[in-house]
Amino acid sequence: MSGASSVQAGHVDLPGGEFLMGSDHGRYPLDGESPARTVTVAPFRIDRFAVTNERFARFVHDTGYVTDAERLGWSFVFAGFLPEDHPPTRAVANAPWWRVVPGAAWHAPAGPGTSVRDRGDHPVVHVSWQDARAFAAWAGGRLPTEAEWEYAARGGLAGQPFPWGDELTPGGRHLCNVWQGDFPVLDTGEDGYRGTAPVDAYEPNGFGLHCVVGNVWELTADAWSLPGSSCCAPATSPDARVIKGGSYLCHASYCERYRVSARTATTVDSSTGHMGFRLAY
Repeated sequence: MSGASSVQAGHVDLPGGEFLMGSDHGRYPLDGESPARTVTVAPFRIDRFAVTNERFARFVHDTGYVTDAERLGWSFVFAGFLPEDHPPTRAVANAPWWRVVPGAAWHAPAGPGTSVRDRGDHPVVHVSWQDARAFAAWAGGRLPTEAEWEYAARGGLAGQPFPWGDELTPGGRHLCNVWQGDFPVLDTGEDGYRGTAPVDAYEPNGFGLHCVVGNVWELTADAWSLPGSSCCAPATSPDARVIKGGSYLCHASYCERYRVSARTATTVDSSTGHMGFRLAY
């Protein structure tokens, strides 16, 4: 597997303390993002990068671990990554761009015949919360809490929507991997990528963390605690967990969640082609 050696390790020690979590952004009231409030976190350590395909491959090699997607026999793949002659499969009712693809898994991200051989430095996807917890136990870490994740993602900035400030593309510069164009029909790739990007593709935030918004949603340790529903999992589900940061599929026209305060949910055994994780310690 190529292109991974420079991003396989590396973490930062953060002092913790009080910070302003959440926002008064009101577009998604059932997400529980609002209101902004003061939260305290203890000192902790967190990875600079999301876990890569290369790093996850070592875990599988060492342990023989079988992911939930492999065990179930399918995972959700963005329809735009499938060939036009792909057999019809079940789609998500309120998000038809997500298709059930038999055989899709971390090592075959768009199904049989695809691979991650040239994506060793990209974030591993098609992994569930349960898979991430298993990896964390092997690696001697854990998933960050939602508060830890947001504190780290903010990089020391207070009250800003992005790790670098208040504009998505300051001076026309693309600082994260999100959708440009007409979702879900056309991604122009103006930021350099369609789909996942290497985990170190963009400049780090003030704490030295890369790609905390965009690229892939990141799993956290916390249960989803609010009534209502999210775009990804019913909030009333007893096994729903918080994910943060948005992904390469986020676009202001339907999912402006590529912000450090944004949040949504997934279930513990769900996997998709736009969700990964990083470890805390």
